[in-house]
Amino acid sequence: MKRRQQGILTGMPFMAHVSSRSFVDDAGRKMYLAKTPARIVSLAPSVTEMLFAIGAGEQLVGVTDFCDYPPEVSTKPKLGYANPNLESLMALQPDLVLAPQEFLKPDVILKLEQLKVPVFILSATTVEDILGHLQTLGRMLDRSVQANAIAMTLRQDVAAVRLRTQKVSPVRVLYVLNSQPLITVGPGSFIDQLLRIAGGTNVAAQSQLPYPRLSLEVVLQQDPEVLLFPIGKAEGIPDSEQQTWRQWQTMTAVRRGRLHQIPADLLNRPGPRIGQALTMLVNILHPEIAAGPSSQP
Repeated sequence: MKRRQQGILTGMPFMAHVSSRSFVDDAGRKMYLAKTPARIVSLAPSVTEMLFAIGAGEQLVGVTDFCDYPPEVSTKPKLGYANPNLESLMALQPDLVLAPQEFLKPDVILKLEQLKVPVFILSATTVEDILGHLQTLGRMLDRSVQANAIAMTLRQDVAAVRLRTQKVSPVRVLYVLNSQPLITVGPGSFIDQLLRIAGGTNVAAQSQLPYPRLSLEVVLQQDPEVLLFPIGKAEGIPDSEQQTWRQWQTMTAVRRGRLHQIPADLLNRPGPRIGQALTMLVNILHPEIAAGPSSQP
């Protein structure tokens, strides 16, 4: 095996102009990049989307089995997901691995560090985190112009939606992230924040966890006005499980026929397409303002 190119140091930097090439990831770990990474492995679909969005797709040499957007990613080597194939990963000779804090097994990160592969952890809990990640990747990969432009557009989109929904009556919504057991989103998750920005009231707002389990009794007590289901090839709630909710005829969402679907890859991924997810949420929760001047095409 060819020796992996050096040039990336972890730990406290000691060179001139270190501030512009020093980074701290979401696990609080410091990294110094002596030069722009040329061979990147992404272990999250959202990160893969960000890299392509800022024009760094060519530097991407490996992705997860769930990385399916944009279409160009289909030609990239697949490495698994929560427990990626480390032998295959090392064969790609990456000089940077971008990894999520959630889902990835902790021992994977430890093994990569033991193999002297720089790992940068990304974990978005708010919308602003997502925009910050775009800009951080832009700095890392000398793509700041593109990254800053995307982040600015998304900030404007979010501000426009806030303006449109500030006077509407919030709609009680349950996002069924998983049905057996019933798991939803709570405070501390970026999806919860998107629901609120779109004019929703999350029925799990009192939860202490970002992705809590709920009992059916609690759901019936909270009486959601909208039931929202993620759908997609890789993840989502099957139609048969969606239909079982119709048995709860006393629930306002069921009584009014407000069971809706949204692409999982738009809403569940903290990536550059959250603007599209937010537009869809507004259209679902508040169709009365969906045709407003600020709505995206």
